[in-house]
Parts: sequence; C-alpha cells; structure tokens
Amino acid sequence: MTNNDIFKKLRVALMLRDDQIVEILELVDFRITKSELGAFFRDEKHENYMECGDQVLRNFLNGLVIHLRGTKENPKNPNDVLAKHKAQIPAKESDSKRAEFKPKAKDEERARGDQAPGKSSTVKKPAKKQYPKGNSKTPVVEKVKYNFGKNKKS
Repeated sequence: MTNNDIFKKLRVALMLRDDQIVEILELVDFRITKSELGAFFRDEKHENYMECGDQVLRNFLNGLVIHLRGTKENPKNPNDVLAKHKAQIPAKESDSKRAEFKPKAKDEERARGDQAPGKSSTVKKPAKKQYPKGNSKTPVVEKVKYNFGKNKKS
C-alpha cells in the first residue's frame, strides 16, 4: 500500500476536507497548499498527480494526533472532535425527497406483456402447502453420509 493510498483512506475515514487537512498540517508547522494537497488525491494517470512523500504523511499523522487528542496542556476527547467533523458535513438531499425523481405508480394492465391493455383476467395465487401441525416442513434430505470421494475400507 502506497503513502497515497494511506492518505486517501485516512481522509475518507475521518471525513476530512482539504482545508481541514491543511489546518492539521499547520499544527506541526508544515505548510502545504490545497492545490499541492489535491495532487495527492488525483488518479495516477493524471498529469498533475504527485506521489505523497514520507515526510508529508509523517507530519499529517503527527498533526492528526494533536488534532484529535490535543496537547498535554489542553487535552481533547477524540469522539467529540469526530462528531464535530460529522456535523460540519452538509446533508445531501436524497432522490426520494425530490419530486422530479419520484417513480410513477405502475399500471398493472400496461405492465403485462402477455395481454393487451384492458383485457385483464383474474390471476390466482398458488395455494400454500398445508403441513401437519407437529412438523412445519418435511425434510428435503434425510440422513445422508458423505464420504467426499474417499473409498470405504472394509
């Protein structure tokens, strides 16, 4: 796994935006721009792709420790910090709430391919099998001993 993969997974797992990553790196006095940071997250085939070096990843991890735990003088609760990140992420509108994407009600007569519309017939559902009260279902396979291709020695 490359440094870029580790960096990407941490970013997704912690739900961090680029500006938050820049702030985390500044906690350990490591300056980086958003465009330099964006180069790490590009596709490897992209012309502006850049490999994330060990120094960047090391400083990010050290800054992340300070960001989540705080310092000895000012400790933090990591769960509170992560909850704050979740609260900052804007909620997406789901497709079901948007009116233009609501599915239309199915017309059962039109959906039938074997009959012309308007010539519907009553469709019977298959009857459920009745089992004795003591046994809910009959066993499909009785006791069978498998030898998995091994020959019996008598």
